[in-house]
Amino acid sequence: MTGPEQGFTRQDLEKAILGDSPQLTSDAVAEAAGVPLEQARRLWRALGFPEAGDAAAFTDSDRVALATIVRAVDIGAIDFDTAVRLTRAVGQTMARLADWQVATLSARVEQLEAGPEATGSRIGSALRLTEQVGIPFEELLVYCWRRHLAQAVARVEALGASESDLHTTQVTVGFADIVRFTALSNELDEDRIGDLVEIFESRCADVVAASSGRVIKTLGDSVLFVCEDPARAMDIALSIIDVIGHDIRLPDVRIGLATGSVIMQLGDVFGPPVNMAARLTGVARRNRVITDRTTADLLPVGQFHSRLLPARPLRGFGVVEPVAVRRH
Repeated sequence: MTGPEQGFTRQDLEKAILGDSPQLTSDAVAEAAGVPLEQARRLWRALGFPEAGDAAAFTDSDRVALATIVRAVDIGAIDFDTAVRLTRAVGQTMARLADWQVATLSARVEQLEAGPEATGSRIGSALRLTEQVGIPFEELLVYCWRRHLAQAVARVEALGASESDLHTTQVTVGFADIVRFTALSNELDEDRIGDLVEIFESRCADVVAASSGRVIKTLGDSVLFVCEDPARAMDIALSIIDVIGHDIRLPDVRIGLATGSVIMQLGDVFGPPVNMAARLTGVARRNRVITDRTTADLLPVGQFHSRLLPARPLRGFGVVEPVAVRRH
């Protein structure tokens, strides 16, 4: 579609989503919120948006949001740097969610335009979806955030985080990787690759959640997850092999596990176990799980069979003896 059809425009869709048309400049929204302009710009950048210059790019909702976050700073609940970090976390998360939502609903827009209720414009069908799905999805978003927030707070205690550093804890890190993904990307068409990645990510997410683990991030051909219990982490890894590697319609997968102290910050994890899990995945055979010695030693006797593999150099760790693990 090269231009507006049936009177629908991009501005109509933007107004439906935002609830208003942009009327305020950066100076005006900062002044109305009672916030220094540089602070307002810093928070806007933290959300992931470019500078608006002198353009009227803001609505009254922007003013309310800006005043709300700065009010938390003014009453001393948090300092401004913390406000920026929280804002950046929200911005990065929402950006990915918005891209995911649009990609998912675009197929539905095409279906509507091909059916008897077509508006003659993809924007028209998008407007209809916004009206029908927007509020329920917004309510689901807040509900899901509250649920995850409650779970995240509980994890501080459940994972044994020390009082001196609430970001550091002991977990088992898993790294699942599709074998030969680069070659597959060159062999398959874009739709097939997209379907493959979606199936891989969704199946991994279901398996991880079912065993009380947590997906930290997905990278298209790989999934990084953590679990507080090594045995459950191993169950997750072997179950991923079952539902993906043993499905002849899907490519093979390989998984590395490592246990130790990690830093959990801004929804991500950092530390030697993360790097070790990734390195182990790189040397694992297809449809196999290999671990470091620490993880293997923590597994319950009689539940899994472990086999020490030949020592090999792993970048950043020197010579390591990985352990192959399978169920008895």
